[in-house]
Amino acid sequence: MHPQLAEDLATIDSLFETVKLQGLDYLQQLSQRPTTAVAVEYSQNLSDEGVGTLKALELFNRQFEPVIIGSSGPRFLGFVTGGSTPAAIAGDWLASVYDQNTQATSGQGDISAIIEKATINLLLELFGLPKSFLGGFVTGATMSNFTCLATARQWAGKCQGKNIAQNGITQGLHVLSANAHSSILKSMSMLGIGSANILKVEMEEGNRESIDLFDLENKIALLNGQPFMLVSSAGTVNTVDFDNFKAIAALKVKYNFWWHIDAAFGAFAACSPQYRELLDGWEYADSITIDCHKWLNVPYENAVFFIKAQHQHLQVETFQNSNAPYLGSLTDQFSYLNFLPENSRRLKALPVWFSLTAYGKNGFRAIVENAVDMARRLGEFISSSEQFALLAPVRLNNVCFTLKDNGDPELVAVFLEQLNRTGKVFMTPTVYKGEKGIRASFVNWRTSIHDLEIITTTMISIARSINN
Repeated sequence: MHPQLAEDLATIDSLFETVKLQGLDYLQQLSQRPTTAVAVEYSQNLSDEGVGTLKALELFNRQFEPVIIGSSGPRFLGFVTGGSTPAAIAGDWLASVYDQNTQATSGQGDISAIIEKATINLLLELFGLPKSFLGGFVTGATMSNFTCLATARQWAGKCQGKNIAQNGITQGLHVLSANAHSSILKSMSMLGIGSANILKVEMEEGNRESIDLFDLENKIALLNGQPFMLVSSAGTVNTVDFDNFKAIAALKVKYNFWWHIDAAFGAFAACSPQYRELLDGWEYADSITIDCHKWLNVPYENAVFFIKAQHQHLQVETFQNSNAPYLGSLTDQFSYLNFLPENSRRLKALPVWFSLTAYGKNGFRAIVENAVDMARRLGEFISSSEQFALLAPVRLNNVCFTLKDNGDPELVAVFLEQLNRTGKVFMTPTVYKGEKGIRASFVNWRTSIHDLEIITTTMISIARSINN
């Protein structure tokens, strides 16, 4: 055995204790950790023998650790980024320790796929979705959307008598949406559908980002009965607007289309009786995308897809991995190898299983309702302030706003740059209805009234400084 490996193995107890204490210190000081970092320039040559884990940790602590930001903390309001609950961290650590490869449910090594299927069932229960959905874990909403749209592509091809997964795309496919997330367009590009080949549906009038149902039906009529894919939103990125799922379900009875819902974080409205009605009718969709590393507050690279079990054969046709002799025959049993893009996957289900088991339905209801409460309080502050103005109503957990009557839209960028530079809070720029704005997204389980006070005080201070 290589000497550094032997040394690490011999001292693994003290080594992991050191790492544990450093991790605990980070978590305990997370609220004080800056939300933005300074640039780091660093070069290193790879040594022949290495230095061992402890010295590698010392080098990391000198070079990188001081500028690791508190993106998992309570005042990081950018990108709809969740934190990690204690249970999620425990599950994620164990996923690394056990180092399983989630493939088949039996006969192909470990049992991690059984844990994954059990976790999917817990998620369906959390969201109030029927067990007629099958699901699996992928890295994020992009790969979840990709998986769902890949299956939808196969469905559309079969409607035209084609096996696209086997023979490729021979003609254009139709995708309709009013407000598709960028990951939808990226998935269309990767799938050969083409990111430009989206038939844009108008949004509802007023301060809405939801599908105009009248225009949707007009666009459907233009297709003359051709099969198509409809992408709808359960929580748009700017204002968390929801499409009318009951009305879309009624259209699905009349027309032949694959219905996909991008519910990356909006799905979690189902955790609260106060907001669950926003999702009424979503159970009739063919596929759903949900990000776990957002409002579920588990470590990054964790999302799920749900696809109706009736489409199982389409998934297998799209993702089957039947030409690798070393895998043996997987035709007689369920295997995730044949249901999603990746062959090699870590046990992403474990942090989710730990979280759901540790906190239950009421735990996630509390996380969701607290985040919405924080967003609404910030919205109320903005509405009553002299410096800021809401660009849209606060519907759930995002706040979309701008500077009030500044006469210079470039000041919005100046304000945001200076706000983020304080390291006390982080928000992201956006454009809403053609107007430059700022988006604050609340999903972190730690965020409190105290954090909101720090945020609003800092906002006022920066706004006053740039107006003087």
